[in-house]
Amino acid sequence: MQKFLLFKKINLFGSLLAFILVGLAVVIQAQYNLEPCPLCVTQRIIFIVIGSLFLFFSFFSPSQLIRYIHLISLLLTNIVGIVFAIKHILIQSKLIIVPAECGVDLDYMFENFPLTEAFSLLFKGSGDCSEIDWLFLGFTLPQLALIAYIMFGILTLYIYKKINK
Repeated sequence: MQKFLLFKKINLFGSLLAFILVGLAVVIQAQYNLEPCPLCVTQRIIFIVIGSLFLFFSFFSPSQLIRYIHLISLLLTNIVGIVFAIKHILIQSKLIIVPAECGVDLDYMFENFPLTEAFSLLFKGSGDCSEIDWLFLGFTLPQLALIAYIMFGILTLYIYKKINK
């Protein structure tokens, strides 16, 4: 019973953190009149998935199977987030050159392209993705997102190790 409560509390904490990060991104967007680029939107979606996974797993007893599924699903989601964040950081640091035009609107992309091509376009980024519109303590939003993905990965490993004892 004690393992279940610990598993539940830590998962609820992770879920809350992920949703707070998405909320903060929306507040920053509204406060500074920023338009999120496709990679920013993708990273928000990944944070929502991470928060939803933490919330979902908070309802389960930490059996061996649940712990493995929890570990694998959250680590894979965080790795996807890390890949998108690194891609965004490389675009902002001009190590990857993308066309200067604004790119294709997300709605247009998903309405007019097959899903695989839309995701491919989403991952490529656009000229908007290279702009640095906001900094916090000298970090850009993609850099902060990368830190958050790494922290969520560490939290996932912590949950697995702590409950596995």
